[in-house]
Amino acid sequence: MVWGKALAQCGLVLLSLWLCIQSVPITNRTKEKLDEEEEPSQNAGIRLHYQRYLQEVLEYLEEDPHFREKLKTVNMDDLMACKFSKGLDFVHHSVRTKLDELKREEMNRLRMLVRAKIAAETDKGGTVDHRVLLKYSEYLNHMNPEKFEAEDLDRLLQTTLKNLEDFDKEHHEEFKRYEMMKEHERRERLKNMNEEDRKKAEQDYEEMKKKRAEHPKVNHPGSEDQLKEVWENEDGLDPQDFNPKTFFKLHDTNEDGFLDGNEIEAFFTKELEKVYSTEDREAHMAEMEEERLLMREHVMNEMDTNKDRLVSLSEFMAASKKEEFMKNDEWESLESKPVYTEEDLRNFELKLAEQENSISQKSAELQKQREELERKQEELDAQRKTIQEAVEGMERLKAQSKNDEVKREGEPAPVVPGNNQPLPPSHQQQDVPVPGHS
Repeated sequence: MVWGKALAQCGLVLLSLWLCIQSVPITNRTKEKLDEEEEPSQNAGIRLHYQRYLQEVLEYLEEDPHFREKLKTVNMDDLMACKFSKGLDFVHHSVRTKLDELKREEMNRLRMLVRAKIAAETDKGGTVDHRVLLKYSEYLNHMNPEKFEAEDLDRLLQTTLKNLEDFDKEHHEEFKRYEMMKEHERRERLKNMNEEDRKKAEQDYEEMKKKRAEHPKVNHPGSEDQLKEVWENEDGLDPQDFNPKTFFKLHDTNEDGFLDGNEIEAFFTKELEKVYSTEDREAHMAEMEEERLLMREHVMNEMDTNKDRLVSLSEFMAASKKEEFMKNDEWESLESKPVYTEEDLRNFELKLAEQENSISQKSAELQKQREELERKQEELDAQRKTIQEAVEGMERLKAQSKNDEVKREGEPAPVVPGNNQPLPPSHQQQDVPVPGHS
């Protein structure tokens, strides 16, 4: 075993595994998922910082020759049990200083994320689940916010392993919801059909299920027959010459001495093609990825004895000598084993009904608010129109008054005797006849 790569085994491989498995989505998510089930996506920012923090810590540790030397004396069990973290005491001062600063930065980033989340939830009128925040900050030792200690390294590795397990569980739950939503929508469509169309739809559905079940035998993942099929069809070798050790080395593509999740999942391509043919593979992508994950978990349960989510050569060779390895049992694929019960479906539909009822109530409230706002807007528009008309009337009166004043100023004024001031037109002198004159 090459212990110079032990750091990648304890951290970087785990990080790459986590990043890879998170990239496989469940297609056609169950509507928007119920509000209480949105926790993983709501905390994507915290997870993103955690991944970066883990990667930066491991990169700094890789720089230190003393720590790498310490790893050479540690066996894999101690590595995954985090007993090797005491080797941090021998890390060079410059590296420890970098780690201390990195931890302080991460503490500050986490505080900012928590504050932002609290503010966002408060603005929405919601509440913050502090248990969730604590869950995603458990990789930090808050009792010592200034120094990166052995406990911080322990927490990082333990959290990485736990998050990988949690992600698998989340994936299974998400797939279960996806399958229940499909069945719920199918049954709702049937309710809206007439008797004849409903019978035909049910018949087509049963025929489709029967057709999907008629596929070649799927070998048990990780069994001798299954690996021999890979050996022959993908590696181009004679199945009579099958050798477990050679097989391991051929499929340890990054040559780190271990088979990780991605390398193991690559074994199952031919088996999955038996169940999910080319023409309907896109329509059943979620099912195929769930099947792949189940196959990988099965192999890990059979071979990964120290539960580090990696299969070493010694573990692989030990598994190849077990009785189960020689068995030729057929793998029971998803189409033959429902992932939910009728009770699960009923509970799921009740939650959907509650959610739809809540949405309807909120929609009705919003509609009332909208109508009230529209009524008030109409009143304001009417008031605005009245005020505008009054203003316009005042402006007309002012303009008329000004015009009258200008006219008066332009007319000649009459002259009053003894007075130089002009007289008004009604008092101007008239031609009066004088007596004695004709």
